[in-house]
Amino acid sequence: MTAPTPTAAMPDGLPDPVPGGPGRPPAAARPQGIRRRWTEHGLTFTAPFLLVYGLFLVWPLLLGVKMSFSDDNITGTGGSFVGLDNYAEALADPDVWSSLWNTVWFTVLSTVPLVVMGMVLALLAHHLRVVSWLWRLSWFAPFLLPSGVVGLLWLWIIYPSDFGFADQLLASAGLHPGIGWLTDARYAMLSIVLTTVWWTVGFNFLLYLAALQAIPQHLYEAADLDGATGRQQLWHITLPMLRRTTGVVVILQLLASLKIFDQVYIMTQGGPDDSTRPILQYVFQQGFTGYRIGYASAVSYIFFALIVLVSLIQLRLARRSREENAA
Repeated sequence: MTAPTPTAAMPDGLPDPVPGGPGRPPAAARPQGIRRRWTEHGLTFTAPFLLVYGLFLVWPLLLGVKMSFSDDNITGTGGSFVGLDNYAEALADPDVWSSLWNTVWFTVLSTVPLVVMGMVLALLAHHLRVVSWLWRLSWFAPFLLPSGVVGLLWLWIIYPSDFGFADQLLASAGLHPGIGWLTDARYAMLSIVLTTVWWTVGFNFLLYLAALQAIPQHLYEAADLDGATGRQQLWHITLPMLRRTTGVVVILQLLASLKIFDQVYIMTQGGPDDSTRPILQYVFQQGFTGYRIGYASAVSYIFFALIVLVSLIQLRLARRSREENAA
């Protein structure tokens, strides 16, 4: 009678599931080892990024929080702990609230046209069959320009009173030129909004164009067979399929508009009479003109809390909308 073949034992005393293969780990342990090795290699590859991220983002963020509780001065004096005094002063400062209102007002005025125009231009470019590349380039090219170039372009060419391009258009239409586009408080904010829309609509246009090209063509073919008109296809196919892209565009646009600084600082310096001064410019003035780094840090973190709140509300609304559609 033949004796049974002995089973190879593992170092821990467990039998090897594969005869003749001593030293092999159990099958249940092998995926864990693979995951562990992948984790180790992943940390090795991401370590340089994590180091730079912590050095240039996390550490300044924590240092700013520390400064907001002190009377730090750009001259190097001060630095003593003042608790919540900076935050209390900021909440009672009327200049903070007026600058915050200018920021919110600019966001309201700019977000709607930027979202709507980006979608409309993308729809036109998507269905255009002649020189479509020129149409796409003409709307996306301004987005590639630096903010300084855009601000000076509109400041020196478009908005100069009496001889600027905007006044020439009014004169050619038989209207009265000579409007103080950047010197009249009634028109200054609208002028900055117009500049921003021309400059940044290309980004939203590109996002919508990519989303339109990703819509399955068979949906439109089925609609054609059912006799749906172009307007019906737009309302029942295109716009519902763009809903998720619209949510992303709105979130990105809100965050970008709330952080306005460059074009205002170049074109109006916050004037006239601080009617266009955003909250970030007020932080800049307090920190680098008034030398109050601690107070400027407190104002900036109040604004940061507002941005986080807006983002959370928008994400909550988007999640609720997706749940309702899924139901």
